[in-house]
Amino acid sequence: MGTNLTLKASDGHSLSAYRADPVGTPRAAVVVVQEIFGVNHHIRSICDRLAAEGYVAIAPALFDRIEPNFQSGYSPEEVEVARGFIPKVDWAKVMLDMAVTVDEAAHVGKVGVIGFCLGGSVAYLAGVRLPVQTAICCYGGQIVKHADNAPKCPTQMHFGDKDHGIPLTDVEQIKAKRPECEVNIYAAGHGFICDERASYDETSAKLAWSRSIDFLRKHLG
Repeated sequence: MGTNLTLKASDGHSLSAYRADPVGTPRAAVVVVQEIFGVNHHIRSICDRLAAEGYVAIAPALFDRIEPNFQSGYSPEEVEVARGFIPKVDWAKVMLDMAVTVDEAAHVGKVGVIGFCLGGSVAYLAGVRLPVQTAICCYGGQIVKHADNAPKCPTQMHFGDKDHGIPLTDVEQIKAKRPECEVNIYAAGHGFICDERASYDETSAKLAWSRSIDFLRKHLG
């Protein structure tokens, strides 16, 4: 269902992206933001699921600046390797890569963004800084650090109450600072939406996905 494309950021950097298109006229477009595991099978499957819901979905490879075409699974060894990318992330350049992806998506019409893990934090910043019409942030650990900055679009968040990397005190701080955002908490751990992770929780994942689709329908069409 999907195709690969190359985008060029404003600083000249070329990055790859995965794009999934719906059958027929698209409702709108959604930028899908990766975890620390790259644009892997899980992220591509999210794009495909969004396409099945009627949206053009584009997932930029945000680690191409560090290691082109990096993809990873979820074994303990692979998780350790992927974590090594975290301190190497240049957030300013990530936003350049997000900006060109949003521009590409805008050819379709309205643009939303949904991100997971690292991508959940990137999705929040996109809502603050980029011309998107909605942002959905799934277990983004850096959101609390940016919560003083208000998103310019309707924003929805999903957190697990058993997430050892994102304490509920952080979630409560986000809720207090950003009462205009929809914050959902689930009886689950980190990465609970991904059915390829040991932390997958089917009940919570289905509910979060349903809420996300409803949010996209409401704000994108």
